[in-house]
Amino acid sequence: MKVAESYYRATAPGDSYPALAGRQEARVCIIGAGFAGLASAMSLMEHGERDVVLLEAECVGHGASGRNGGFVFGGYSLDEQALLATVGAEQGRRLYQLTLGAVKQIRRRIVEYGIECEATHGGIYLANWFDDPRVLDERQRFMHDYLGVEWQRISPADFAERARSERYFGALYEENAFHFHPLKYAQGLARALGAAGVKVHEASRASAIEPLQRTSSGGARSGWRVATAGGEVVCDEVVVCCGGYIDRLYPALAGAILPIATYVMATEPLDERLPQALTSQAAIYDTRFAFDYYRPLQDTRLLWGGRISIRSRSPEDVARLLYEDMLKVYPQLAGVKVDYAWSGLMSYGRHKMPQLGKLPNGVWYGMGFGGHGVGPTSLAGDVLSAALMGELSKIDQFAAWGLPTNGGPAGLLAAQLTYWYYELRDWMRQ
Repeated sequence: MKVAESYYRATAPGDSYPALAGRQEARVCIIGAGFAGLASAMSLMEHGERDVVLLEAECVGHGASGRNGGFVFGGYSLDEQALLATVGAEQGRRLYQLTLGAVKQIRRRIVEYGIECEATHGGIYLANWFDDPRVLDERQRFMHDYLGVEWQRISPADFAERARSERYFGALYEENAFHFHPLKYAQGLARALGAAGVKVHEASRASAIEPLQRTSSGGARSGWRVATAGGEVVCDEVVVCCGGYIDRLYPALAGAILPIATYVMATEPLDERLPQALTSQAAIYDTRFAFDYYRPLQDTRLLWGGRISIRSRSPEDVARLLYEDMLKVYPQLAGVKVDYAWSGLMSYGRHKMPQLGKLPNGVWYGMGFGGHGVGPTSLAGDVLSAALMGELSKIDQFAAWGLPTNGGPAGLLAAQLTYWYYELRDWMRQ
């Protein structure tokens, strides 16, 4: 097993960008070159604002954006029923539809900017783990009646032809969804930004965000100084998109997210063994709270993810756990080698919705996308860029969730206990 890097990092060396050196001035400084920061810069650039500096502490896509399962589909980490219960049917439907628009936007950007990211437009299956057809009946009906979304029902016999496992009892098929190599996509966005004149800096960890007064030909105006080890950015607006890797940069934001680890592995190339388990090019996840998610890769590997924890594990431990999970579904893959295994930190708000807004002192933020982040991070870029250009109606739609405290160590422990509780419920239900 190769433990030095993830499969994504091993297959996407990407471009490199210089560290920030000296003083730069900009209209907007974005901290964090994950999906949310990249999407914010992209939306600004596509609307004509290119006076932007993007700072990344490590390298583009270093965090959850370059380590996730690569599923691109609608929705948020907060389930749809809870979404509508919070803001009502009309507003909930509108918010969900925004994520479907984000899926279309990601497709557009892949084509428009020529991003080679192994996009596989085979849809996504929600596989029923439980021998109870009502699980799929209720979900299909809710999606249709309340959200205007048609998911195709797949019978147990038909799904067994596509996912050759005795573990499942039919599925729902989301045709509009797809999957891709997330790190290659992130790198493609950064490449498009650089070509358009947006300044991207890697190895440029922000160490301080300080308010200041700027003078110009128009007189004095407020602004910000963002410091790094090698320089500083003086800007009109600052946007923090740091997620699970925010550390101590900005306590007012760090105290509102739970950094949660998830695990992913990739097998060796399976060649003729892959069709013994999976004959579809679609990605798959299941109906448990503690679900597996997996997809076939273009080189015939199987990428498999699952579990969450408040701590990272060694690659060897991740490989062992996920290999056991895979064999519960596909025992015919016994003996397959695991070439890559890795973990990474996602950021969750206690409410499981994206955290988009502006602190009272003027710092903008976009974070809290854990568990279902590819579409919502692209949406966040549109929301934040619109707000930076003075259009606040989009960001106001997320005001209901805000920045509740994570509860510190007690909050992390509560999150782990909650996961174990629902994992036990899954086990008892089956």
